[in-house]
Amino acid sequence: MNSLRRIAAAGVVAAIALAIFLALFAALRGRPQDLPWTPLDLGQPVGMFTGTKLAALTRDFPKCRALLDQAGVSYTLMPPVNAGRCGYADGVRFAPGGSRLASYAPATTGTSCPIAAALSVWEWTVVQPAARRYFGQRVASIDHLGSYNCRNIYGRATGPLSEHATADAIDIAGFTLEDGTKITIIGDWADNGDKGTFLRSVRNGACRLFSTTLSPEYNAAHHDHLHLDEAERGTLSWRTCR
Repeated sequence: MNSLRRIAAAGVVAAIALAIFLALFAALRGRPQDLPWTPLDLGQPVGMFTGTKLAALTRDFPKCRALLDQAGVSYTLMPPVNAGRCGYADGVRFAPGGSRLASYAPATTGTSCPIAAALSVWEWTVVQPAARRYFGQRVASIDHLGSYNCRNIYGRATGPLSEHATADAIDIAGFTLEDGTKITIIGDWADNGDKGTFLRSVRNGACRLFSTTLSPEYNAAHHDHLHLDEAERGTLSWRTCR
């Protein structure tokens, strides 16, 4: 019993020490977004716990909508879907205008609210800066292969559901620049020039915002898209980036 008490006490001390370290670290850098307990603000630079906070919005649809509103994201609500184990009650569809610069094609597809929030931050902090860096212009359209799909994890007849089954995932196929230039995962991922570098850059940036980011480097099933999802895995969640 004494041993258990000592272990528990050591755990409490370690947790307090970690909290103090994080607070000092964030204060010295002037970055409150690097703390796990500070409120999420979609307009702030990406912090150490931004991805975790985005995934946690799965449990709070009103808060997620409020964050989209605060950030000036234009969207419409989608009717809830209840299909047994599949479905969602927090679906939104991007609408024209607002603070985002890129449209989505097809435009009719919606996602869960946390995915919409993460996509917005991804565009502002990763996609558009990378497009300007490599091509001197912005991304006008982001092409995708869909979000909601009632199915298991790819390639499994049984087992856990895919994050697509709750619209908590989206598959990005490519990008269209202002001048009409197309950049696709299937055609340009292996490119050693600006197109390939851009695609790998936006993949790497997505890894900080999404719980799971899978690219052609993961397996053949992802040869034509980036899989982005917001699977919730706890406060100090592990992330998958391949």
